Amino acid sequence: MTTSPSNTVLAFDVYGTLIDPFHMEEHLRPAFGERARDASELWRGKQLEYSFRRSLMKKYADFNQCTAQALRFVCAQLGVSFSEETLKELMDQYLRLPAYPDVPAALQSLAARGFKIVACSNGTESAVRSLLEHAGVLPRFSGIVSVDHIRTFKPDPAVYEYLAAETRAAKENVWLISSNPFDVIGAKAYGLRAAWVRRDPKRAFDPWEFEADLIVESLGELGDKLNIA
Repeated sequence: MTTSPSNTVLAFDVYGTLIDPFHMEEHLRPAFGERARDASELWRGKQLEYSFRRSLMKKYADFNQCTAQALRFVCAQLGVSFSEETLKELMDQYLRLPAYPDVPAALQSLAARGFKIVACSNGTESAVRSLLEHAGVLPRFSGIVSVDHIRTFKPDPAVYEYLAAETRAAKENVWLISSNPFDVIGAKAYGLRAAWVRRDPKRAFDPWEFEADLIVESLGELGDKLNIA
């Protein structure tokens, strides 16, 4: 059992948990107009779908490529044409997405209590590092665990096995912190502990046999609810 912050690993998902991917709506609005929100949501959905499919098919391509191909799908589906230059600019913006407002203070508080904080992401290490640096929170992390090193995606059990191995921690001492139910379920299925960050109050959790150990509405609640002294 987890006994103290010093031997507890908090592994934070990045996209959707720390970093807001739907901020891309702002950059899509000039081309998509009132459909910008739909375009942003479709982009995110296809990005994840492509990662799942590649993992199942054993046809790995990194998350940047999944993201780029998902954007091309959005353009085709919604009938909007972009030049290659504009597509590149949008992909560059994806590396400068902002953190959610609750992130800096929550990470500072958790770090001050002595938790070991790492990022665990489907993104490449360089992309994740760029995002966290841009958000001003990179110094809070002792490491970045990227699936790119094992060439598969969450929720493949290999990812959570790799996370435990990279952090040199017992399963019961590793917490996966994510806003993505599939990620929480994947961590729990492997044997880690997990907290679901329910950023959208209207969102329901998948009715599977695996449930989150904790549910928080924001990262600011996490420290108190972990109840680890």
